[in-house]
Amino acid sequence: MTAIASYGRDDDLAHLVPACTEAGITAEVRAWDDPTVSWARYDAAVLRSTWDYIDRLPEFLAWCETVATKTRLWNPPAVVRWNTDKRYLGELAAQGLPVIGRFYLAPGEDPATMPDHDEFVVKPTVGAGSRDARRFVRAERDAATAHAAALLAEERHVLVQPYLDGVDRLGETALVYFDGEFSHAIRKEPLLQRGGAPGAPAGGERIQARTPSAEELAVGERVLAAIPGGPLAYARVDLLPSEDGPQLLELELTEPSVFLPWAPGAAARFALSLRRRLESV
Repeated sequence: MTAIASYGRDDDLAHLVPACTEAGITAEVRAWDDPTVSWARYDAAVLRSTWDYIDRLPEFLAWCETVATKTRLWNPPAVVRWNTDKRYLGELAAQGLPVIGRFYLAPGEDPATMPDHDEFVVKPTVGAGSRDARRFVRAERDAATAHAAALLAEERHVLVQPYLDGVDRLGETALVYFDGEFSHAIRKEPLLQRGGAPGAPAGGERIQARTPSAEELAVGERVLAAIPGGPLAYARVDLLPSEDGPQLLELELTEPSVFLPWAPGAAARFALSLRRRLESV
């Protein structure tokens, strides 16, 4: 029996749970923070829509460590701990991977030291979606500095990245992998509006299926190969277009949407990969 750890509404679950049944897996959806759940009764627990962790990160990481002593947690705690803070992007860049430029600020540091870009994004290093992320142009540097200062005052680390405007024309590509194997890709339109409220979407998140380019797939494979510990139960590689080719925006290994409704057969592939994992252990 497998537990699917969740918290909020997740469009993927309506597809994944019946696919697990079809694959011969008994899957039960459980809130990750429900103290009545006996995780030891499950053969594995799969993290899915635990999206409130950004407000409760120490509690969530401690929960992951505890659950991993009772059953197999996918993805494992060491990966989750590393991936929930976007400072991992600096480590990947140091390995020579094509990662969007980045500048980090820690609490106590001066936000006025941010680099000068024509257009850029300021966001916390721990966050989900576009929450508390804001897009600025050079003329709005004072507002950007104030936004960074507000995040730092909350003892949050800050990430500053140049805004790659190719996303406005071509969108963002998300590559989805199950057990290290490519499954499907989707296109997302940009969420951040110039001068908008933090994370304000332009009419809501718009998604469609996408056939990735060979160059995007090559970058995805390089990124996955840089993760220690072998193939993971699931991974999502988010890429943005640039003049220098696809660049990594984020590597989602904790609780990413995997966009099952937009990819026929993807739910079955995910479920079968979970069954193979269960059979191998």
